[in-house]
Amino acid sequence: MTTNAVASASSRLSEETLLEMFWTMLLSRRLDERSWALHRQGKIHFHISGMGHEAAQVGTAFALNRGIDYVHPYYRDLALVLALGVTPTDFMMSLYAKQGEYSSNARQMPAHFGYKPLNIVSGSSPVATQVPQAAGIAFAIKYRQTCGMVDPADAAQPRVALTCLGEGSTSQGEWHEGMNWAGVHKLPFICLVQNNIYAISVPIESQMAVANVADRAAAYGVQGVVVDGNDVLAVYDVMSEAVARAYNGEGATLVEAKTYRPVPHSSDDDDRSYRTREEVEAWKKKDPIMRFRRLLEEMGVLTQAIIDDYEVRARAAVDKAQAEAEAAPYPAPEDALGAVYAPVEE
Repeated sequence: MTTNAVASASSRLSEETLLEMFWTMLLSRRLDERSWALHRQGKIHFHISGMGHEAAQVGTAFALNRGIDYVHPYYRDLALVLALGVTPTDFMMSLYAKQGEYSSNARQMPAHFGYKPLNIVSGSSPVATQVPQAAGIAFAIKYRQTCGMVDPADAAQPRVALTCLGEGSTSQGEWHEGMNWAGVHKLPFICLVQNNIYAISVPIESQMAVANVADRAAAYGVQGVVVDGNDVLAVYDVMSEAVARAYNGEGATLVEAKTYRPVPHSSDDDDRSYRTREEVEAWKKKDPIMRFRRLLEEMGVLTQAIIDDYEVRARAAVDKAQAEAEAAPYPAPEDALGAVYAPVEE
């Protein structure tokens, strides 16, 4: 796949949008850092981080028609869902499992994102199950539009179904089945593989015998592309092209964003057992937020005054979210006995 056709997509972004992208990445990082601290303080039971993945996720979100397209995230997609409209308080309520939590009223694990008003589809704990599910959503989009099952006023509205996962999850059978389905039916579907080199503690060379996950795309009859996942604008360009292909009926795209997680797999992991501190420190120098900051400073879009303001605002937003979550009550024990599925409408 070439990206020349949309190489100017990011160059057409306004300064306001570029700053919004930077703000979302920064807010996600500060919220993520606080979550780690809360776990170490014993205030929450579990956290799985998206640090290092912010560029891949924010570049993707801004290329979508947010609120219209469907997104089936995976557990590391904090920056993605923040860009879609989930708030820091929403996320903190999930971490603390408090009453009124937005995704499941505290019945789901944290980072199992789901919010119907934003077209965010709730995921399950088994990895890769979101891929055939998202492909099914893409099939429904195509079927309803081609068979005239949508309101005429809505028929002209294109949609895409996006899902995300790590490279380790591509070893699961569900991933292959979902990708095959997307290729056979030429679906408006995008699969974003956020390749951070390790599937929990297993390095990529133990996961697959090819250099890139995207190399497998041809076997499914879909378009495949590799992108620098630490370059938010490069991701935006690639995703803009993938969205356009889906909207135009040209089928599915497999995007592999090469990135790195500088923190353990989750709060229950000790990454010192499988990678060196030297490796981690080397990747920290490629941090996507600092990289985008330097670019925006060179462009004259971002100043130290703006950065200082953003840091104050991010700290205030995270403080507020934590305070609201801690003040909220826990659900009543009997709430766990309620229905799992939404009530059937008469």
